Amino acid sequence: MSNATADAAVQGCRLLEPLTAMDIQQGDQVNLHSDAGIFQVIGVDGEHDRCWVRRWPMEPKLGSPVFEVSLQQISAVGLKYARSAPECLDAC
Repeated sequence: MSNATADAAVQGCRLLEPLTAMDIQQGDQVNLHSDAGIFQVIGVDGEHDRCWVRRWPMEPKLGSPVFEVSLQQISAVGLKYARSAPECLDAC
């Protein structure tokens, strides 16, 4: 007897699976293992498993410096522009 739910597509975030460059895109909001803040992805180098991030929201007047992190340092990935589309936050 076949289990119908086994064939169904799974929706939502796959937080237990390791992150790959394809899971992270420019504009995504992420969390880092080393910091409780929210960061915005500026660029991704999938070939070297690196990305560039800045603290989000940006600091008024001064901006937020961009720095490089390993993809392994990212603990969670949010949706692009989640602050401007709060109805999408329940998707994950």
